[in-house]
Amino acid sequence: MYSLRAYGSMIADRIRVDAYAEALRRTVREESIVAEIGTGPGIFAVLACQLGASRVYAIEPAEIIQVAREVAAANGCGDKIEFIEQFSNRVALPIRADVILSDLRGILPLFERHIPAIVDARRRFLAPGGVMIPRRDTLWAAIVEAPNPYSEIVDPWDKNPLSQNLAPGRVLAVNDAQKVRVSPSQLLSGHRLWTTLDYATIENRDVRGNLEWTVERAGTGHGIVVWFDADLAEDVGFSNAPGAPETVYGSFFFPWTQPVPLKQGQTVCVNLAAKLVENDYLWRWTTHIEPLSGSSTSPAHFDQSQFAGAVLSAAQLRRIAADYIPQLSDEGILRRRTLELMDGKLSLEGIACRLAAEFPQRFSSWHEALSYAGVVSQEYSR
Repeated sequence: MYSLRAYGSMIADRIRVDAYAEALRRTVREESIVAEIGTGPGIFAVLACQLGASRVYAIEPAEIIQVAREVAAANGCGDKIEFIEQFSNRVALPIRADVILSDLRGILPLFERHIPAIVDARRRFLAPGGVMIPRRDTLWAAIVEAPNPYSEIVDPWDKNPLSQNLAPGRVLAVNDAQKVRVSPSQLLSGHRLWTTLDYATIENRDVRGNLEWTVERAGTGHGIVVWFDADLAEDVGFSNAPGAPETVYGSFFFPWTQPVPLKQGQTVCVNLAAKLVENDYLWRWTTHIEPLSGSSTSPAHFDQSQFAGAVLSAAQLRRIAADYIPQLSDEGILRRRTLELMDGKLSLEGIACRLAAEFPQRFSSWHEALSYAGVVSQEYSR
């Protein structure tokens, strides 16, 4: 979940806010029903009311929803907005919406459970002929010369102050992607379309596609950079492309294992894949770089993924093997017992007293057990 400061940064992003506001102005009519998924501090829910919506369902699972309630009240919209503190896929609305609004992106739209949430909302919340905001996101990629971001990734392992061999850490570090800001002058190729996420029809939460470039400018390739163009409404949108006005999103940098000197005319092929695993995307990028015809240079090939960059001990890997037979730890037994006691019959104080009595080695008093039970209650109770 975002911090209050992060929400403040989103509100301060005029490119994003102005685009969404204009999309709402073009779609919300008098008596419109609007559903917002991920309302955050509620600024767009309030704007929908100010534009004439008769009812707004503002859905948000995080505690920022309390700020949204107070913002709505401060702007005289509290009676028109129903705030629902829950994940959207666990919500049932009494009426379908004419407009569904969301901004569930991270650096890219492939972020956490954005796609499943949109698919579910479209099926269950959207009225016939209703409007989705955004309408689509188009994702582009290019080869980038990015010495500074690349150095930030590898220098701690390549140039450490103790002059130790930290190669095992470097192997992990180059198998992760990160947010960057680069200029058009740093691109060594034109941009290529990777995928289009059309929210009116999208079903598949995973994306995989091949990209091929011809190097347009000689330089040192450090990887590829990916960005999106957001289409919110007719002639309304924004982009986090290199050279576009700066937004909170930045672009996504996928580093290569090693920097590669590239010459004009060389061919670079990348297979880029994003697969949703539980609540996060796992990225994989496989690169093949052909030398120029007649060159004595060998082809370069990199096979990278965030799984290869995960810090996992042998014990952790053993616990996720298909043939592993799991058994609850002491902490797991405590969590199970806590959930068993949350059967709608005991107060948290009652549960805490039971936990303190049953797990004296874990809790020195029922007050300590109450803190633990409260955390579990926040996550799992209704």
